Amino acid sequence: MADVTLRNIHKSFGELEIIKGVDLDVTDNEFVVFVGPSGCGKSTLLRLIAGLEDITAGDLSIDGQVVNDLPPAQRGIAMVFQSYALYPHMTVQENMAFGLKLAKESRQSIDQKVGDAARILQLEELLKRKPKELSGGQRQRVAIGRAIVRNPKVFLFDEPLSNLDAALRVQMRIEIARLHEDLNATMIYVTHDQIEAMTLADKIVVLNAGVVEQVGSPLELYHHPHNLFVAGFIGSPKMNFMTTSVTGVSGDSATVSLPGGAAITVPVQGGRLKAGDDVTLGIRPEHMMEGGGGDAQMPGSVFVVERLGGETYLYVRGGTDDLITLQAGGDSTAKSGDTVSIGIAASTCHLFDADGIAVSRIERHPLADVGRGKGPGSRAETPAEAG
Repeated sequence: MADVTLRNIHKSFGELEIIKGVDLDVTDNEFVVFVGPSGCGKSTLLRLIAGLEDITAGDLSIDGQVVNDLPPAQRGIAMVFQSYALYPHMTVQENMAFGLKLAKESRQSIDQKVGDAARILQLEELLKRKPKELSGGQRQRVAIGRAIVRNPKVFLFDEPLSNLDAALRVQMRIEIARLHEDLNATMIYVTHDQIEAMTLADKIVVLNAGVVEQVGSPLELYHHPHNLFVAGFIGSPKMNFMTTSVTGVSGDSATVSLPGGAAITVPVQGGRLKAGDDVTLGIRPEHMMEGGGGDAQMPGSVFVVERLGGETYLYVRGGTDDLITLQAGGDSTAKSGDTVSIGIAASTCHLFDADGIAVSRIERHPLADVGRGKGPGSRAETPAEAG
């Protein structure tokens, strides 16, 4: 496999600039996921790596070679698209072998490569079937198999699970993770689903309007977002934000007011702030406590309750314009209209200054480094696994 290096990559369509100076290093055997909202440029960036779009400015290297002017076939990449793009009149075996036939490989080599890929993807019993006889998950496995047989330096995935139902997406996530482990492959994966990003990635690249907002392991982004955009995008349900103001500072903390008249002292680098500054307080739903507790409490009125069995989501009006999402236990008895006390632990709070930039916390969450220092191909824990 190979490293992929992007240096000051720009892409414009006429006067419209889509990618605005991206620098990125993807190391050998690493699983990197591009995430961001629709229109952020993640698929365009993947197509630039694939050679399906021309780079306006900057250098792209694969395995140490600048490939800006190389066609896709000479870049050592294989791409799996959102649509399966299988030939309906061909069998599974013929679909997987088609590219190798075009490359004029020998029949023996083709049979061996298709057979190896079929074993890896558990497609051996399906080789004689045509696409119409396959399920969605099976079709996507065939599309992945067509990429595997080419033995590429880099695998590129463009939202490959978007056309699958929820259960199949979970199954295919597991299969893609297993495939990465088995092949020790360099993989770059585009998705709008940050849960896919959290569960698959060694490293996540968060894009917004053609700019990289933050790069890091899943738990690094979860526990230490650089700004409001990343904080609101990583995590499901997303982080709660409350506009407030600083009432006092010290070298290792800042005290801010809460709806309802309470205050909380957050362990951050308070020297960046001063009393009276407008800030945004961020708290994740899973870090809020139904019934109070922690370092401070604020009152709220339950607006909507979602019961999911093992957990319950309470959507609460807490004196702000926006609803606050609170993750409670599955046995919560709260109902619409109830008044609840919401407990907040200072160590789980995030502060963002008036420009939306995170104010650094003094102490990391004890799990924040779980995803750091891992070898290529390892799996990072998800927030749910981290507890």
